[in-house]
Amino acid sequence: MRCAPLVVAVCGALLPQAWAAEAYPDKPVTLVVPTAAAGGTDTIARVIADALGRRLGQSFVVDNRPGANGILGVEAGARAAPDGYRLLFTYAASVVVNPSLYRKLPFDPQKDLVPIAQVGRGGNLLLVRKDLPVTTLQEFVDYARARPDKLSYCSWGAGSGGHLAMESLKKQAGIVMVHVPYKGSSPCVNDLIGGQVDAAFADTSSTVEIVRAGRLKALANSGPSRLPMLPDVPTMTEAGFPFHNYAWYGLFAPAKTPPAVVHKLNEAVNAALQDRAVVQRMRELNFNDLPQTTPGQFGATIAQDLRDWAALVKSIGLQLE
Repeated sequence: MRCAPLVVAVCGALLPQAWAAEAYPDKPVTLVVPTAAAGGTDTIARVIADALGRRLGQSFVVDNRPGANGILGVEAGARAAPDGYRLLFTYAASVVVNPSLYRKLPFDPQKDLVPIAQVGRGGNLLLVRKDLPVTTLQEFVDYARARPDKLSYCSWGAGSGGHLAMESLKKQAGIVMVHVPYKGSSPCVNDLIGGQVDAAFADTSSTVEIVRAGRLKALANSGPSRLPMLPDVPTMTEAGFPFHNYAWYGLFAPAKTPPAVVHKLNEAVNAALQDRAVVQRMRELNFNDLPQTTPGQFGATIAQDLRDWAALVKSIGLQLE
């Protein structure tokens, strides 16, 4: 970068950032993921980590930090050094739902995190055990209404997206069910397959093939559109029970990370989301809606989601300690 005398002061401020972005990354980068391995968030994180590694010429390594409904991992990402070498890859609820659920969090998602890029947009599948005598969402609602407190559903934790989606359905439909929280999506789905619980909302990426194999039944999808792999499964809205609080994954950096580094990562993520192999893999994981966003656009989505989820949490009357 060459500077004319009249703008030397401006260039002096820009040169360190330009050099940082040009050199970055010159060592491995860690993606903190606030869930256990093998779940939907971890699977998507590894797709993005691999794509970023190929594009930026350094290893992007996943560091799973499950626990406390995502709070532990998000805090670890928010408290990292703001140099671009320890980032956070997380699911929407950990950032936009938890602030409404907990009286006090060890981080502020809008002050302690810098949005880099949104990864996908979608929802979760409403699943029931294969021997439950229902085939549609309305039949499930009718069956549950006739058996208050007799059916159980699991989620990957109190206040998780699966929990709130089911609570929203319960409120709309006037049904009463027992909530069984787990520490992750995988054990919840495993117990649903085994018949220990009756229903669950679960991520599409790890459950579509289970449904196609006939081990579980899918009644609806909480996302904005039907899944190409399950074209006969309607959205909740289509089935008569509107739901508009969509899920996404996202890449974040700690506050004060150099904007040039954030911009370089944003460009790399968006380029990856247009790569044929990545798009195909995301489709296999049933993520077909892959918007390419700027950090500002992603930040606007987060701000709106914070408002929308707060309204849902308030309507349900849920508060966690």
